[in-house]
Amino acid sequence: MKVVAVFGGGGGKAAAHIGAQRALVEADLAPAHFVGTSFGAVIGAAFAAGATYQSLVADLADATRGKIASIDLLSLVKGVYADHVIKPEPLVALIARLIPVTRFDDLKLPLSIAATDLESGQLVVFGAGGRGDVGVREALYASCALPLYYPPAVIGGRRYADGGLRAVLPLETARGIPADLVVAVHVGPGFDEVAPPQRTAFRTPPLIRAHGESERIMMAAQVEQAIAAWPKTGAKLVLVRPVREREATFALENMSRYVAAGYQRTRAALASAR
Repeated sequence: MKVVAVFGGGGGKAAAHIGAQRALVEADLAPAHFVGTSFGAVIGAAFAAGATYQSLVADLADATRGKIASIDLLSLVKGVYADHVIKPEPLVALIARLIPVTRFDDLKLPLSIAATDLESGQLVVFGAGGRGDVGVREALYASCALPLYYPPAVIGGRRYADGGLRAVLPLETARGIPADLVVAVHVGPGFDEVAPPQRTAFRTPPLIRAHGESERIMMAAQVEQAIAAWPKTGAKLVLVRPVREREATFALENMSRYVAAGYQRTRAALASAR
């Protein structure tokens, strides 16, 4: 049985994909192809490069909000004229540490990465089924470059940003891949999300919170449409929803809990689908 794993974007919540992969492997359903958006694409790339559940958990053990999502102080000086608020260098370094290869051809399994072309507004796929002339790490940063938070990636003179702007759960890309089973792990925005405690919401600057709320609504509607558009015939779709927390994109302190949720919910979803 050919299995395609779709790992959606969701920042730190994408750690749930690590647990999902463990559940798939234990069920003898190891993915033959990974499709991902944003940090979900990074997790998929790590597995496509040969990482294991144990190695990836260890590699992310020291990933903290302060190390990965530190504020760029210069952006505070620039104010509304800044094109980002978080330093991109720690994310670039983390991607390089997790992904030991630079070319798509050097991966052990096919990988398709969703990003957004900011000039055309169109979804762009890097890697399998799309552009393979771009480095894996460059494509991953482009897929993670959420506007306002990170500066866009410039590839071939064009600007690219987070794939979640067009496909936070890239089911459309997965539809074009021959498969028997597609397991889609959705950790991004949804209308089913639980609001954070008031004290957490209060810490978020109003402008950034308004931006986040707008993106959440757009992405949540986008996911609903993508799920509804899944064909009734062909590959079976199993949807996993392990994390429903709002405003937790950079909640890296919760990674171990997200990994556990990904494992438990994926096991349950696979059992229900049989």
